[in-house]
Amino acid sequence: MRRTALAVGVALLGLIWGGPLISTWRGSFASHMLAHMGVVALAAPLIAIGLSNYSRSWRIPGWAPIIASLVELAVVWAWHMPEMRLLAETSTFVTAIEQAMFLVAGLLVWIACLHQPPHDMRPAAAGAFGLLFTSIHMTLLGALLSLSPRPLYGEGTVTCFGLELSANQDQALGGVLMLLVGAVVYLAGALWLLARLLREPPAISTGHP
Repeated sequence: MRRTALAVGVALLGLIWGGPLISTWRGSFASHMLAHMGVVALAAPLIAIGLSNYSRSWRIPGWAPIIASLVELAVVWAWHMPEMRLLAETSTFVTAIEQAMFLVAGLLVWIACLHQPPHDMRPAAAGAFGLLFTSIHMTLLGALLSLSPRPLYGEGTVTCFGLELSANQDQALGGVLMLLVGAVVYLAGALWLLARLLREPPAISTGHP
């Protein structure tokens, strides 16, 4: 199961980075967003699950999910500033840096949140909160992009998925993809952790007063 998750996650990265999303359709914001969500919300959690065999020996602090979620917030919002988006569109080198930062930020969140002991109340709750917080800020950004009255990432038309879209349509579609994929996956992860936390009995101290 874990090996399969790791293999599928790595294969997804290959498809995203080697396919048309960041090459042929690199000028499309919707294509960028699909690549972004594929990395952080699909490949990253699968790789994190695949690494769980190794993470048993790692000492992940209970506060790590909070820090990791703040790091991902900074990375995601920074790369969606119009100036940074323009740099990534026009430079393959900058695109590589962008995608690498998305992957690292996504892995930090999923590893920190999923690999907390369920029987330990505070770290497990921090893991659920980290995913919930990430879902919230992705929902906010996706809604802002979808509902913006003007395009933030250029003018004219772009081609994506074989369709010709105006800049505003392209941006709105990208925002919807963030809502449908990113926000939903992180929310589902948070709810799963909360359910697991509620099922697990609290740790009982065996020490003597």
